[in-house]
Amino acid sequence: MDTEEIRTDICVVGAGPAGLVLALLLLRSGLDVTVVERARAHQREFRGEILQPGAMALLDRLGVLDGARARGAHEHSRFRLVDHDRVLLDIDYRSLPSPYDHLLSIPQAHVLDELLLRCEKHDGFRYLDGHRASDLVREDGRITGVVTGSRTVLAHCVVGADGRFSKIRRLAGIEAGRTEAFDLDVLWFKLTTGQVPETRDVRVFRAGGSPVLAYDSWPDQVQLGWTLPHKSYGDIASRGLDHVKEQLAAAAPPYAELIAEQITSVRQLSLLDVFSGRAERWAADGLVLIGDAAHTHSPIGAQGINLAVQDAVLLHPLLVESVRAGDASEGFLSAFERQRAGDIAGVQRMQSLQSKAMLSQGAFATKVRPRLARVLKHTPVYRKVLARIAYGNPAIQIAEECFTD
Repeated sequence: MDTEEIRTDICVVGAGPAGLVLALLLLRSGLDVTVVERARAHQREFRGEILQPGAMALLDRLGVLDGARARGAHEHSRFRLVDHDRVLLDIDYRSLPSPYDHLLSIPQAHVLDELLLRCEKHDGFRYLDGHRASDLVREDGRITGVVTGSRTVLAHCVVGADGRFSKIRRLAGIEAGRTEAFDLDVLWFKLTTGQVPETRDVRVFRAGGSPVLAYDSWPDQVQLGWTLPHKSYGDIASRGLDHVKEQLAAAAPPYAELIAEQITSVRQLSLLDVFSGRAERWAADGLVLIGDAAHTHSPIGAQGINLAVQDAVLLHPLLVESVRAGDASEGFLSAFERQRAGDIAGVQRMQSLQSKAMLSQGAFATKVRPRLARVLKHTPVYRKVLARIAYGNPAIQIAEECFTD
C-alpha cells in the first residue's frame, strides 16, 4: 500500500480545546497546520462542559464564543457547597466584572464545532479525523512527524494535545508523572430533567456519604459526578445495577426518582480515574506537549478547559518563532514549560485545597468554616482567590501581533 506524505508546519495530535485553539492561532499567523484526531465528528463523550471566565474571555477575543454560545449554553452564577440544607461555601461569580461574571455550561462539541468552522476558513488547514497516530517519525534522533494509517504527516514540530492518556507522550518515551494526590474517582452520568430552571448554580452537595457535583447541562439535562474513594466502584458495581442505583439515589436524593427511571444500563455511567500528573518533561526535539498530555488535573474547580485554552495561547507565539527561526529543539521548545510551570503548580495546590474542603467532615468543616467563609467574602483575599480560580494567569493574552489575517 502506498503511503501518502503530507508536509505541514505544525502537526497537532488531538482536536480538543487545546489542539483546536492552538491550530486556529497558528493558522491566523500564516502557518500551515494539520490536525490528527482519532474520533470522527466529535463522536465521543465529553465530560468537561464548564467554561471559566478566563477561557470565555480568550475565546471571545478569538471570535469563537458568540457562535459557540448560539448553539446552546447555560449560565451559572455561583458555585456552592451544600451539606443537606446548609450552605458551607458560596462563591458568587456575579461579583466579577461583566461580561464574564458567570460560569458557562456549554457542550464541548459546541466549542469545538465553532473552532473547526474558523480553522476551515484557512487554506493552510488540514483535518484528519478518524485517524489514530500509530508512530512518530524520527530523523537523526529528532521527531519529524506522525504516522497515521496510510498517511505520514511530516512537520517542523509535532504537538501532543491528545489528553491525559496521551499516546504521543508515550511514543516519545516521556513519563506521565502520575501522582495519587486526590485518592478518589468520579462516576459521571447525565439525567434529563425536562426543565429549564430560572437560576442555576454549579453545586457540590452532601446528603450523606460521598459528595456529588451537579450542574445543569444544555439543553434540559443535569450532569452529575459522584465522588468515590479511589478504586471502590468495582465493589459497588459487582453487586449489580440496582445496587448502584440505590447508592446513587442515596447520595443524590433530589434526583432519586430520575435515577430510578432513566438509568437502565451501566453504559450510561462513566468512571473517571481522578489523579494529578505532570509529565517529566513537556518537550523533546521536534515535539511539545500541551493540555492534559503535559499536566493532568482533578475535575474539581472546573479548570480543564481554562488551562487547555491558556496553554494554547501561551504556546502560540513560541511556535511561530520556532518556525521562523527553524529551531524546534528541545532547548527552544522547553521555554513553554518554564513559562507555564508556576501556573500549573498553583492550580494543583488550589485543587488540593478545594478537594479537602469538599470532602472534609466534622464540626470545623460544617460549622466553623462556613462562618469564616462569610467573613472572608468581604475581604480582598476572597476577591483575589476568586479571580485566580476564574481567570488563571491574567497575564496570558493572545499574541495578536503574530497574526497575518
